[in-house]
Amino acid sequence: MRFCQLFILICFIFITGNVAANDYLVLCYHDIRDDVDGIVDDDQTAVSTDNLIAQFSWLREHGYHMISLDDIALAQRGKKPLPEKAVLLTFDDGYKSTYTHVFPLLKAFNYPAVLAIVGKWLETPTDSLVVYGNNDRKPRDFFMSWNDVKDMSNSNLIEIASHSHDMHKGILANPQGNTQPAATTFAFSKAGQYEGISAYKKRISDDLKTNNALIKKRIGKSVRAIVWPYGAYSQLTEQLAKQLGLRYSLTLKDGINQTKSHSLKRILIQGNPPLEDFVYSIRHPVTEDPIRVAHVDLDYVYDDDPSQENQNLSMLLDRIKSMNINTVFLQAFADPDGDGNADALYFPNRHLPVRRDLFNRVAWQLRTRSNVNVYAWMPVLSFVKPGTESMRVQRIENGEVSTVNSEYLRLSPFNETARAMIEDIYEDLAIHTSISGLVFHDDAYMNDFEGFSPGAIRYAAAVFKKPDLSIDDLMGPLKAKWADFKTRELTNFTLRLANRVKLYRPDIKTARNIYANVIINPNSKEWFNQSYPNMLESYDYTAIMAMPYMEKSTQPEQWLTDLITKAAELDPTFKNTIFELQSVDWNSQKPINNAVLNKHFRLLMQRGVKNIGYYPDNFVNNHPSLLTIKSTISLNTFPFEQ
Repeated sequence: MRFCQLFILICFIFITGNVAANDYLVLCYHDIRDDVDGIVDDDQTAVSTDNLIAQFSWLREHGYHMISLDDIALAQRGKKPLPEKAVLLTFDDGYKSTYTHVFPLLKAFNYPAVLAIVGKWLETPTDSLVVYGNNDRKPRDFFMSWNDVKDMSNSNLIEIASHSHDMHKGILANPQGNTQPAATTFAFSKAGQYEGISAYKKRISDDLKTNNALIKKRIGKSVRAIVWPYGAYSQLTEQLAKQLGLRYSLTLKDGINQTKSHSLKRILIQGNPPLEDFVYSIRHPVTEDPIRVAHVDLDYVYDDDPSQENQNLSMLLDRIKSMNINTVFLQAFADPDGDGNADALYFPNRHLPVRRDLFNRVAWQLRTRSNVNVYAWMPVLSFVKPGTESMRVQRIENGEVSTVNSEYLRLSPFNETARAMIEDIYEDLAIHTSISGLVFHDDAYMNDFEGFSPGAIRYAAAVFKKPDLSIDDLMGPLKAKWADFKTRELTNFTLRLANRVKLYRPDIKTARNIYANVIINPNSKEWFNQSYPNMLESYDYTAIMAMPYMEKSTQPEQWLTDLITKAAELDPTFKNTIFELQSVDWNSQKPINNAVLNKHFRLLMQRGVKNIGYYPDNFVNNHPSLLTIKSTISLNTFPFEQ
């Protein structure tokens, strides 16, 4: 009986998301007004005074403890643990209402808080308008005065943080004119050039340094926290900030914070939520919808005629928005001949031709207009560059070693020059595009007769500590170990690529394609050097190519059922697995009937699959039909319990 009671208590704590000792939440507020009009208000970050009072009261009545950055610093040094259910309050932008409405409440409740200010806004003369964001203009008295800031700072309840000096705006990010957050964008100039890494780092450092000095001059205190405008930050910007004494980095990534971290996740309070919605956000700081994916070929957006390209993009944006899905896997490489090899890229880079600097524009438009997360779909090895033929994977055929010149023209992951080139390409992707994730192409494989280039042999000799290692050894007594090593090395290489991207896009998620046969047929692991367990451990999502017609199945529904059953053995709740159906039968080059796709989508959901996608999306010919998508995998109409 006691065990049952304890189990119920543990489940309750898990479900309600209570914050344990030495973990804490950070809440992010903006303007506080008396006349906020809920979800129709022009400012969706504004909260009404009455709702803020209700939220403060609920936190106090339910045992939450407001903490300061000092408390966090003490806990990090092991001097004093944080209380259970700890919460840090933050207020961004320096609105006048923070002084007139929030400050009296903080004093009444005795709640500490962090106030983040934009230096340039507060330095605007009283008779001028504040350039707010990109296009808006606000009267100077819409924001606090320096006397207000100093008064709050002197209260010992409020800590002042930097919100940048002049980075709370978008800057030109691509040739098409999109503006993106200044802190994470390499500026595109009217002269047609991108900002270089040295100029970018100097711009960020100069801005932070200017605001640090300004705050110290105005209030007599140094700052130790940077609150990134729009929550846009990177590992690089955090490094630059830390060098300037800004030890704490506040973002807009959802979640619970652990004491050891100096990068703070924050829950953005928006839409003037009623109390029940606020409580839900506190008790569920991380909510994850199932992943619903349209896999899109950027080759079909591209057109030699810019006006037609714009029409294509508009069709895609409208279609994706109508679907009510949440993810797009977007091709970032050019493959007009459809062989799966990257002949050129859709973003500026150091090594391959640029077919059009297009990916960033499309990804940004999908994110801002169609409200989806965009993963860059990229090859791992199949980059075709003149002069690199000798770096390709080599295989044994008829007892002879030869370079692979068909199928995917893969560069060898054991060739140092090839690896460096590919890592550069991924870093350039991160520099020049705003993405939510990476999806690694299905070219990341080597069969049991591949991986025998001189570089691979040297690699293997070092691994197995056998200087005189031969191909016969790898095809004989060491075959199984070599296969396992190739599998691990392919994964390790993709993780190195992801880390290059995370320097600039730290919150990306990763997904990798896996062939269905690797899951269905245990013997096929050696044929591809892919491992489902290894992928589940290594990536946020493993994307199974659940494509029965590609595998020439005569019983597609049974084939899918068998695949689901096998996948469930390792991922019973399908939390980390995406099933990606095919919408075209490549054997006949005909689209798969919508009724059949409908049946396959529903089969997946009925068997408990949460994360579902399809490839390709033909936005020009409306296939799969919007009706099929909206009646099955659309999150707006998802009929099953989540």
